[in-house]
Amino acid sequence: MSTVIYPSPIFGPVHSRRLGLSLGINLLPADGKVCSFDCIYCECGFNGDHRPKMSFPSREEVVEKLEEKLQQMTTEGQLPDVLTFAGNGEPTCHPYFPEIIDDVRALRNRYCPKAKVSVLSNSTLIHNQRVHDALMKVDNNILKLDTVNPDYIKKVDRPTGAYDVKRIIERMKAFDGHVIIQTIFLHGPGVSNTGDEYVEPWLEAVKEIGPQKVMVYTIDRETPDKTLSKATHEELDSICNRVIAAGIPCQASY
Repeated sequence: MSTVIYPSPIFGPVHSRRLGLSLGINLLPADGKVCSFDCIYCECGFNGDHRPKMSFPSREEVVEKLEEKLQQMTTEGQLPDVLTFAGNGEPTCHPYFPEIIDDVRALRNRYCPKAKVSVLSNSTLIHNQRVHDALMKVDNNILKLDTVNPDYIKKVDRPTGAYDVKRIIERMKAFDGHVIIQTIFLHGPGVSNTGDEYVEPWLEAVKEIGPQKVMVYTIDRETPDKTLSKATHEELDSICNRVIAAGIPCQASY
């Protein structure tokens, strides 16, 4: 059972494969998961194994702890490359997510103006106008689209509520290019998504969305489903090259 549960509301900094020196902002409880997906590859484990008893950190606590950490990093002479909303689940679930985005941008401008503000989201709440507007304000609006195959989504991403991938794609298009698509490629019994039957329709959706960038990656840490394995370098490179050939920048993380 995978049990990487992050401190809240601030953790790190950590060295991210995709983003550089990343200071994490975890808007979820510190003792468990709150997520609208229950992915079989999640480093934090299955939702049912980590039901939190603590509450969400308050808006005020997030601001206070982030400022303390940025002051410490300023003193140490090591500022982050990015402030990343991630952690124990889906950050846009926090009731004050839009307001906290404004707070974090203000602190970024004060302490580390060169740093980017990034959000790692599973896209399930982008139909909410307040969430959409908040994501339009961040530097890296990184949204998950693991496939366009509904059966695969049910097996691998396992949404906890209603999920219509066609609606998700339409809402991604509404960002008018201010979006980075993030997709994990992996192997497992009945769930491998590196073949043409998955990649071709996914690529067509990506071209429809017209993102500023695509990030493809594979498993890097322990997964709660022990039957999963990494996509190969060759598979990721091939997919990445197909995205680039479509005129969209793409980054592969192995």
